[in-house]
Amino acid sequence: MEIGKMYINGKWVDSGLHKESINPADGSVAGLACEGSPKDVDAAVAAAAAAFPAWSALPVTERANFLFKIANRIEELAEDFALIDTFDNGKPLRDSLGDAYDSAACFRYYAGLIDKPSGGTYLVPDPNTQALTVREPIGVCGQIAPWNYPLMMAAWKIAPCVAAGNCTVFKPSSLTPLSSIKLFELFDELGLPPGVANLVLGSGQTVGRSIAEHPGIDKVVFTGGTDTGREIMRSAAETIKGVGLELGGKSPMIVFGDYDIDTAVDWALFAAFCNQGEVCSAGSRLILDEAIYDPFLEKLAARANAIKLAPGDEEGAEMGPLVSESHMNSVLAKIDAAKKEGAKLICGGDRVYDGKLKNGYFVAPTVFADCAPDMSIVQEEVFGPVLAVQKFKTEDEAVELANGTVFGLAGGVFSNDITRALRVVKKIRAGITWVNSYHPTFSQAPWGGYKQSGIGRELGVYGLEEYTEVKQININLVPGPVGWFK
Repeated sequence: MEIGKMYINGKWVDSGLHKESINPADGSVAGLACEGSPKDVDAAVAAAAAAFPAWSALPVTERANFLFKIANRIEELAEDFALIDTFDNGKPLRDSLGDAYDSAACFRYYAGLIDKPSGGTYLVPDPNTQALTVREPIGVCGQIAPWNYPLMMAAWKIAPCVAAGNCTVFKPSSLTPLSSIKLFELFDELGLPPGVANLVLGSGQTVGRSIAEHPGIDKVVFTGGTDTGREIMRSAAETIKGVGLELGGKSPMIVFGDYDIDTAVDWALFAAFCNQGEVCSAGSRLILDEAIYDPFLEKLAARANAIKLAPGDEEGAEMGPLVSESHMNSVLAKIDAAKKEGAKLICGGDRVYDGKLKNGYFVAPTVFADCAPDMSIVQEEVFGPVLAVQKFKTEDEAVELANGTVFGLAGGVFSNDITRALRVVKKIRAGITWVNSYHPTFSQAPWGGYKQSGIGRELGVYGLEEYTEVKQININLVPGPVGWFK
C-alpha cells in the first residue's frame, strides 16, 4: 500500500513513522500516512518563511491564476476526492461529492476576490495629510483542520490564506489525512512555488501543539473541539500570535406551531443527522412549540427510524458510520448519560450491528424528548446523530432556551410569520442563523460563532481579511520642517 507522505518546501518527505487510516464502515485500512514531528514543523515553517517574500509580492492576478487552476483540477477529480473522503471518513458518497465541488468553489471564490478593492482613505482633521489603509498578508500561518469535512476544511483554510499572500503550514486530522495528501499532490502538479503550502501530518499532541507554540508562525487557525481550542489559545499566548478558532456548538432549531409539521420534521432530520451529526453547526437541540410537540415527535421518530444506515459507497446510503471506534464510544457514553439523567428516548440510542454494518462504527439516529435545560444532552456537544428536544410556550421562553448554553455557533427559526422569525433569529446569540432553513453554507458569507464557539470568521470577505494585517499610511501633502523644537 502506498504511503502518504508530507509535503515540505516542494518535496515529498517520508518520516519513517507510519499510521493506518481506517475505513470506519468496516474497520479495514483505507490508507497509510506518515506521522510527523516537531522537527518537520520546524522545516515547514522555515520553508514558508523563505517563500513568503516572493509569494506575497507576486501580482494578485498571478496568485489568482494558481487558485483558479486548483479549483478546476478539484472539479475534474471530484469523484476521486469523494471516494477518498468516503473511505477515510465514512460519510455517504453523495455528501463527499458535494464537499469536493464546494471545495473547488471556495478556491474559485478567493481567486476572484483578491483583485477587488481593499483598504480605504480617510478625511482627517489635518488638511495637509492624506490618511489611508492597506491590507497586507500576515506571514506564515499554521492551520489545523478537523476530520468531519477533510477536503472542504482544507479548502476553507488554505484558499483564503494563500490568496491573501501568506504561506501555510497545514495539518489535517490524523484520522482523515488522505484527501489532504491528494490535494497537495495537485498543488505539486500545478507548480505552486515551493514553501507556499506545506503539509505536515501527525497528531494534535505533537504536530498540532508544535504549530500552536512555534515562534515562527504568525497566526494559528484551528477548527475542532472547544477544549482543544483553549489549549491552542494558551500555547499561542506565549508568542502573542494571532488566533482564529472555529469550535463547538450546541445549536438550536426553533419551530413555531404555525409552520407545516411535515416540512419542519424534514428540516429537523437534516439539521441533526446530516453528516452523521458530525457537524459543528448541527441543529442538535430542537425547541418545539407545545402546540405541535406530540404529533411532531411521532413523525420525527418514524422518519428517523427510516434513515438508511450503510457504508458510504453503497447505493442509497443516507447516513454512514461515525469516524472512529473511539468517537463512537464517546457518543454512546453521552447517550447513556442522557438516559441516566432522565431524558426520554424515543428512537435509536444504540450501536447498529446488522449484517454488513457489524464491523463498522454505526450509531442509530437518536432522539431524546422532554429534555431539561441542565441535562448534559442539552449542554454538551455530542458530535454525533443525537437530538435533544425541548418544549416552549412563549416566544420569550424559546429564545431563553435557545441561548441557554455556553455555545453560540448556529441556530434556526421556522415560522410562517416572517416578522416573528426575524425578530427571534436576531435574539439568538449565534454567528450563523437561518430562517425556514438549516445548514446551507456559501463561500461568499462569513462562518463563525459567538461565546465559546470561537474567535474570528472563515469564508467571505471576512475570511480573507482574517489573513491580513491592516496598515495605516499617512502622507504629508506639504513637505517641510515640522518646527516642533526651536
